[in-house]
Amino acid sequence: MKWVFLLVLAAVMIFPASGALSAEEPPLKRITFIPHWLPQAQFAGFYVAQEKGFYRKRGLDVVVLRGGPEKPPIALLRSGKADVATLWLTSAIQAQTPQFRLVNTAQLIQRSALMLVARKDSGITKVQDLQGKRVSLWEGDLSIQPLAFFRKHYLQVTVVPQASTPNLFLRGGVDAASVMWYNEYHTILNAGVNPDELTTFLFADYGLNFPEDGIYIPEKAFRRDPRSFCAFVEASLEGWRYAFAHQDEAVDIVMQRLRQEKLPANRGHQLWMLKRLRDVYGSDHAAFGILREEDYLTVAGTMQAGGLISGYPNFERFAVRCGGHGR
Repeated sequence: MKWVFLLVLAAVMIFPASGALSAEEPPLKRITFIPHWLPQAQFAGFYVAQEKGFYRKRGLDVVVLRGGPEKPPIALLRSGKADVATLWLTSAIQAQTPQFRLVNTAQLIQRSALMLVARKDSGITKVQDLQGKRVSLWEGDLSIQPLAFFRKHYLQVTVVPQASTPNLFLRGGVDAASVMWYNEYHTILNAGVNPDELTTFLFADYGLNFPEDGIYIPEKAFRRDPRSFCAFVEASLEGWRYAFAHQDEAVDIVMQRLRQEKLPANRGHQLWMLKRLRDVYGSDHAAFGILREEDYLTVAGTMQAGGLISGYPNFERFAVRCGGHGR
Protein backbone atom coordinates (compact mmCIF):
# COMPACT_ATOMS: atom_id res chain seq x y z
CA MET A 1 0.00 0.00 0.00
CA LYS A 2 2.89 2.31 0.75
CA TRP A 3 4.21 1.89 -2.80
CA VAL A 4 0.75 2.56 -4.25
CA PHE A 5 0.51 5.78 -2.22
CA LEU A 6 3.92 6.92 -3.45
CA LEU A 7 2.99 6.22 -7.10
CA VAL A 8 -0.25 8.19 -6.80
CA LEU A 9 1.60 11.07 -5.12
CA ALA A 10 4.18 11.09 -7.91
CA ALA A 11 1.46 11.14 -10.56
CA VAL A 12 -0.28 14.07 -8.89
CA MET A 13 2.97 16.01 -8.80
CA ILE A 14 4.09 15.23 -12.37
CA PHE A 15 0.98 15.38 -14.55
CA PRO A 16 -0.33 18.80 -13.47
CA ALA A 17 3.09 20.23 -14.18
CA SER A 18 3.24 18.67 -17.66
CA GLY A 19 -0.32 19.82 -18.31
CA ALA A 20 0.61 23.36 -17.40
CA LEU A 21 3.52 23.24 -19.80
CA SER A 22 1.36 21.96 -22.67
CA ALA A 23 -1.12 24.75 -22.04
CA GLU A 24 1.52 27.37 -22.73
CA GLU A 25 0.80 28.44 -26.31
CA PRO A 26 2.80 30.95 -28.32
CA PRO A 27 1.48 34.52 -27.95
CA LEU A 28 -1.09 35.66 -30.47
CA LYS A 29 0.09 37.95 -33.24
CA ARG A 30 -1.70 41.31 -33.02
CA ILE A 31 -3.05 42.62 -36.35
CA THR A 32 -5.05 45.83 -36.64
CA PHE A 33 -7.58 45.95 -39.46
CA ILE A 34 -9.37 49.03 -40.80
CA PRO A 35 -12.42 48.67 -43.09
CA HIS A 36 -12.76 51.52 -45.56
CA TRP A 37 -16.26 52.50 -44.46
CA LEU A 38 -18.62 52.47 -41.51
CA PRO A 39 -19.69 49.14 -40.00
CA GLN A 40 -22.27 47.35 -42.14
CA ALA A 41 -22.81 44.00 -43.87
CA GLN A 42 -20.23 45.08 -46.46
CA PHE A 43 -17.69 43.84 -43.89
CA ALA A 44 -19.69 40.93 -42.45
CA GLY A 45 -17.04 38.32 -43.22
CA PHE A 46 -14.48 40.07 -41.05
CA TYR A 47 -16.90 40.46 -38.14
CA VAL A 48 -17.87 36.79 -38.46
CA ALA A 49 -14.23 35.68 -38.54
CA GLN A 50 -13.61 37.59 -35.32
CA GLU A 51 -16.79 36.41 -33.59
CA LYS A 52 -16.37 32.73 -34.57
CA GLY A 53 -12.70 32.60 -33.58
CA PHE A 54 -11.31 32.04 -37.08
CA TYR A 55 -8.49 34.52 -36.49
CA ARG A 56 -7.63 33.20 -33.06
CA LYS A 57 -7.38 29.59 -34.23
CA ARG A 58 -4.72 30.79 -36.69
CA GLY A 59 -2.73 32.46 -33.92
CA LEU A 60 -3.99 36.00 -34.48
CA ASP A 61 -5.38 38.65 -32.17
CA VAL A 62 -7.24 40.86 -34.65
CA VAL A 63 -8.45 44.32 -33.71
CA VAL A 64 -11.17 45.59 -36.07
CA LEU A 65 -11.26 49.38 -36.05
CA ARG A 66 -14.36 51.38 -36.86
CA GLY A 67 -13.95 52.69 -40.38
CA GLY A 68 -15.46 55.78 -41.92
CA PRO A 69 -14.59 59.08 -43.55
CA GLU A 70 -12.73 60.33 -40.47
CA LYS A 71 -10.32 57.35 -40.68
CA PRO A 72 -8.89 57.16 -44.21
CA PRO A 73 -7.40 53.67 -44.41
CA ILE A 74 -4.41 54.55 -46.58
CA ALA A 75 -3.33 57.21 -44.07
CA LEU A 76 -3.60 54.67 -41.25
CA LEU A 77 -1.56 52.14 -43.22
CA ARG A 78 1.12 54.74 -43.93
CA SER A 79 1.36 55.75 -40.28
CA GLY A 80 1.41 52.17 -39.00
CA LYS A 81 -1.81 52.64 -37.02
CA ALA A 82 -3.35 49.86 -39.11
CA ASP A 83 -1.73 46.76 -40.59
CA VAL A 84 -4.42 45.70 -43.05
CA ALA A 85 -7.22 47.54 -44.85
CA THR A 86 -9.96 47.00 -47.34
CA LEU A 87 -9.71 49.32 -50.33
CA TRP A 88 -11.15 49.66 -53.78
CA LEU A 89 -8.74 48.57 -56.49
CA THR A 90 -8.65 52.12 -57.87
CA SER A 91 -7.66 53.49 -54.45
CA ALA A 92 -4.86 50.96 -54.06
CA ILE A 93 -3.45 51.68 -57.51
CA GLN A 94 -3.48 55.43 -56.90
CA ALA A 95 -1.77 55.01 -53.52
CA GLN A 96 1.35 53.42 -55.03
CA THR A 97 4.59 55.38 -54.68
CA PRO A 98 8.23 54.25 -54.84
CA GLN A 99 8.40 54.66 -51.04
CA PHE A 100 5.02 53.10 -50.21
CA ARG A 101 3.55 50.17 -52.06
CA LEU A 102 0.51 48.06 -51.31
CA VAL A 103 -0.13 44.46 -52.28
CA ASN A 104 -3.49 42.92 -53.04
CA THR A 105 -3.76 39.71 -51.02
CA ALA A 106 -7.40 38.91 -51.84
CA GLN A 107 -9.98 40.38 -54.20
CA LEU A 108 -13.39 40.31 -52.56
CA ILE A 109 -15.80 42.18 -54.85
CA GLN A 110 -14.94 40.91 -58.32
CA ARG A 111 -17.92 42.36 -60.18
CA SER A 112 -18.45 46.09 -59.75
CA ALA A 113 -21.64 47.04 -57.93
CA LEU A 114 -21.39 50.74 -58.81
CA MET A 115 -24.17 51.99 -61.07
CA LEU A 116 -26.24 54.93 -62.22
CA VAL A 117 -29.95 54.99 -61.53
CA ALA A 118 -32.50 57.24 -63.24
CA ARG A 119 -36.26 57.68 -63.24
CA LYS A 120 -37.93 56.57 -66.44
CA ASP A 121 -40.37 59.47 -66.19
CA SER A 122 -37.42 61.82 -66.69
CA GLY A 123 -37.09 60.42 -70.20
CA ILE A 124 -34.08 58.21 -69.50
CA THR A 125 -34.47 54.67 -70.79
CA LYS A 126 -31.14 54.16 -72.58
CA VAL A 127 -27.57 55.44 -72.36
CA GLN A 128 -27.91 58.28 -74.88
CA ASP A 129 -30.87 59.67 -72.94
CA LEU A 130 -28.36 60.84 -70.31
CA GLN A 131 -27.11 63.50 -72.73
CA GLY A 132 -27.43 66.94 -71.17
CA LYS A 133 -28.90 65.60 -67.90
CA ARG A 134 -27.99 66.47 -64.32
CA VAL A 135 -26.17 63.53 -62.74
CA SER A 136 -24.99 63.40 -59.13
CA LEU A 137 -21.68 61.63 -58.50
CA TRP A 138 -19.62 60.83 -55.45
CA GLU A 139 -16.21 62.42 -55.52
CA GLY A 140 -12.80 60.76 -55.58
CA ASP A 141 -12.36 57.18 -56.72
CA LEU A 142 -16.10 56.62 -56.98
CA SER A 143 -16.25 59.10 -59.86
CA ILE A 144 -13.68 57.29 -62.02
CA GLN A 145 -16.08 54.77 -63.56
CA PRO A 146 -18.97 57.15 -64.29
CA LEU A 147 -16.62 59.71 -65.87
CA ALA A 148 -15.07 56.96 -68.00
CA PHE A 149 -18.61 55.85 -68.89
CA PHE A 150 -19.49 59.37 -70.05
CA ARG A 151 -16.31 59.59 -72.15
CA LYS A 152 -16.90 56.18 -73.67
CA HIS A 153 -20.41 57.13 -74.82
CA TYR A 154 -19.59 60.76 -75.72
CA LEU A 155 -22.00 62.13 -73.15
CA GLN A 156 -22.03 65.72 -71.94
CA VAL A 157 -23.72 65.85 -68.55
CA THR A 158 -23.91 68.31 -65.68
CA VAL A 159 -22.13 66.69 -62.74
CA VAL A 160 -23.55 67.53 -59.31
CA PRO A 161 -21.64 66.58 -56.12
CA GLN A 162 -23.42 63.79 -54.27
CA ALA A 163 -23.66 63.28 -50.51
CA SER A 164 -23.63 59.88 -48.83
CA THR A 165 -27.38 59.38 -49.35
CA PRO A 166 -29.58 59.37 -52.49
CA ASN A 167 -31.86 62.05 -51.05
CA LEU A 168 -31.11 64.58 -53.79
CA PHE A 169 -32.24 62.05 -56.40
CA LEU A 170 -35.35 61.13 -54.42
CA ARG A 171 -36.32 64.80 -54.19
CA GLY A 172 -35.96 65.30 -57.94
CA GLY A 173 -32.85 67.47 -57.69
CA VAL A 174 -31.01 65.41 -60.32
CA ASP A 175 -32.02 63.18 -63.21
CA ALA A 176 -29.64 60.35 -62.32
CA ALA A 177 -27.44 59.41 -59.39
CA SER A 178 -24.58 57.11 -58.40
CA VAL A 179 -25.59 54.20 -56.19
CA MET A 180 -24.16 50.92 -55.02
CA TRP A 181 -26.36 48.01 -56.02
CA TYR A 182 -26.06 46.45 -52.57
CA ASN A 183 -26.74 49.68 -50.67
CA GLU A 184 -28.28 52.93 -51.96
CA TYR A 185 -30.30 51.19 -54.68
CA HIS A 186 -32.15 49.33 -51.93
CA THR A 187 -32.59 52.60 -50.03
CA ILE A 188 -34.36 54.05 -53.08
CA LEU A 189 -36.65 51.03 -53.28
CA ASN A 190 -37.41 51.35 -49.57
CA ALA A 191 -38.37 54.99 -50.18
CA GLY A 192 -41.31 53.76 -52.25
CA VAL A 193 -39.89 53.76 -55.78
CA ASN A 194 -40.68 50.59 -57.72
CA PRO A 195 -37.94 48.86 -59.76
CA ASP A 196 -39.99 49.19 -62.95
CA GLU A 197 -39.95 52.97 -62.49
CA LEU A 198 -36.17 53.04 -62.71
CA THR A 199 -33.56 52.72 -65.43
CA THR A 200 -30.25 51.32 -64.21
CA PHE A 201 -26.79 51.33 -65.74
CA LEU A 202 -24.42 48.87 -64.07
CA PHE A 203 -20.96 49.91 -65.23
CA ALA A 204 -19.82 46.28 -65.29
CA ASP A 205 -22.33 45.70 -68.11
CA TYR A 206 -20.69 48.42 -70.22
CA GLY A 207 -17.10 47.20 -70.29
CA LEU A 208 -16.13 49.03 -67.11
CA ASN A 209 -15.95 46.25 -64.55
CA PHE A 210 -13.72 47.68 -61.84
CA PRO A 211 -13.26 45.19 -58.98
CA GLU A 212 -13.94 46.96 -55.71
CA ASP A 213 -13.23 45.78 -52.15
CA GLY A 214 -9.94 43.93 -51.71
CA ILE A 215 -7.61 43.15 -48.80
CA TYR A 216 -4.47 45.29 -48.92
CA ILE A 217 -1.26 45.27 -46.90
CA PRO A 218 1.86 47.46 -47.17
CA GLU A 219 4.34 45.50 -49.26
CA LYS A 220 7.27 45.86 -46.84
CA ALA A 221 5.20 44.62 -43.90
CA PHE A 222 3.86 41.69 -45.90
CA ARG A 223 7.35 40.61 -47.00
CA ARG A 224 8.52 40.67 -43.37
CA ASP A 225 5.76 38.38 -42.10
CA PRO A 226 3.85 36.69 -44.94
CA ARG A 227 2.74 33.82 -42.71
CA SER A 228 0.77 36.02 -40.29
CA PHE A 229 -0.78 38.14 -43.02
CA CYS A 230 -1.75 35.11 -45.08
CA ALA A 231 -3.33 33.66 -41.94
CA PHE A 232 -5.40 36.85 -41.69
CA VAL A 233 -6.46 36.54 -45.32
CA GLU A 234 -7.43 32.89 -45.04
CA ALA A 235 -9.38 33.47 -41.82
CA SER A 236 -11.19 36.40 -43.43
CA LEU A 237 -12.15 34.34 -46.48
CA GLU A 238 -13.38 31.61 -44.13
CA GLY A 239 -15.46 34.28 -42.41
CA TRP A 240 -16.98 35.32 -45.74
CA ARG A 241 -17.79 31.77 -46.74
CA TYR A 242 -19.45 31.23 -43.38
CA ALA A 243 -21.37 34.50 -43.66
CA PHE A 244 -22.76 33.61 -47.08
CA ALA A 245 -23.71 30.11 -45.91
CA HIS A 246 -25.31 31.34 -42.63
CA GLN A 247 -26.76 34.71 -43.59
CA ASP A 248 -29.17 35.16 -40.68
CA GLU A 249 -26.43 34.46 -38.14
CA ALA A 250 -24.04 36.75 -39.99
CA VAL A 251 -26.58 39.59 -39.97
CA ASP A 252 -27.07 39.03 -36.23
CA ILE A 253 -23.34 39.63 -35.79
CA VAL A 254 -23.47 42.73 -38.00
CA MET A 255 -26.44 44.11 -36.07
CA GLN A 256 -24.58 43.57 -32.80
CA ARG A 257 -21.64 45.55 -34.21
CA LEU A 258 -23.93 48.38 -35.34
CA ARG A 259 -25.50 48.61 -31.90
CA GLN A 260 -22.08 48.65 -30.24
CA GLU A 261 -21.08 51.55 -32.49
CA LYS A 262 -24.44 53.30 -31.88
CA LEU A 263 -25.24 53.39 -35.60
CA PRO A 264 -28.71 53.12 -37.22
CA ALA A 265 -29.48 49.44 -37.68
CA ASN A 266 -32.02 48.10 -40.20
CA ARG A 267 -31.91 44.32 -40.34
CA GLY A 268 -33.76 44.05 -43.65
CA HIS A 269 -31.32 46.40 -45.33
CA GLN A 270 -28.28 44.57 -43.92
CA LEU A 271 -29.67 41.24 -45.15
CA TRP A 272 -30.26 42.72 -48.62
CA MET A 273 -26.67 43.98 -48.61
CA LEU A 274 -25.25 40.59 -47.68
CA LYS A 275 -27.29 38.78 -50.36
CA ARG A 276 -26.20 41.22 -53.07
CA LEU A 277 -22.59 40.99 -51.94
CA ARG A 278 -22.78 37.24 -52.47
CA ASP A 279 -23.65 37.95 -56.09
CA VAL A 280 -20.73 40.31 -56.73
CA TYR A 281 -18.15 38.28 -54.79
CA GLY A 282 -18.58 35.50 -57.31
CA SER A 283 -17.36 35.61 -60.90
CA ASP A 284 -17.59 33.33 -63.92
CA HIS A 285 -13.97 34.18 -64.69
CA ALA A 286 -12.15 34.20 -61.37
CA ALA A 287 -11.98 31.99 -58.30
CA PHE A 288 -13.16 33.30 -54.95
CA GLY A 289 -10.71 35.85 -53.59
CA ILE A 290 -8.57 36.11 -56.74
CA LEU A 291 -7.78 39.32 -58.63
CA ARG A 292 -7.60 38.63 -62.36
CA GLU A 293 -4.71 40.16 -64.28
CA GLU A 294 -7.11 41.20 -67.05
CA ASP A 295 -9.26 43.16 -64.60
CA TYR A 296 -6.21 44.80 -63.04
CA LEU A 297 -4.86 45.92 -66.42
CA THR A 298 -8.28 47.22 -67.50
CA VAL A 299 -8.62 49.37 -64.39
CA ALA A 300 -5.03 50.61 -64.41
CA GLY A 301 -5.18 51.35 -68.14
CA THR A 302 -8.42 53.30 -67.79
CA MET A 303 -6.96 55.33 -64.93
CA GLN A 304 -3.81 56.08 -66.92
CA ALA A 305 -5.83 57.11 -69.98
CA GLY A 306 -7.84 59.47 -67.76
CA GLY A 307 -4.67 61.11 -66.46
CA LEU A 308 -5.13 59.83 -62.91
CA ILE A 309 -1.83 57.93 -62.80
CA SER A 310 1.35 58.02 -64.85
CA GLY A 311 2.20 54.36 -64.35
CA TYR A 312 1.44 51.30 -62.27
CA PRO A 313 3.23 48.23 -60.85
CA ASN A 314 3.38 45.04 -62.85
CA PHE A 315 0.68 42.58 -61.88
CA GLU A 316 3.07 40.00 -60.40
CA ARG A 317 4.32 42.53 -57.87
CA PHE A 318 0.91 44.03 -57.08
CA ALA A 319 -1.08 40.83 -56.49
CA VAL A 320 0.18 38.11 -54.15
CA ARG A 321 -1.58 34.85 -53.44
CA CYS A 322 -1.82 33.12 -50.12
CA GLY A 323 -2.56 29.40 -50.09
CA GLY A 324 -6.19 28.29 -50.18
CA HIS A 325 -7.67 30.99 -52.42
CA GLY A 326 -10.48 29.87 -54.64
CA ARG A 327 -11.48 26.84 -52.61
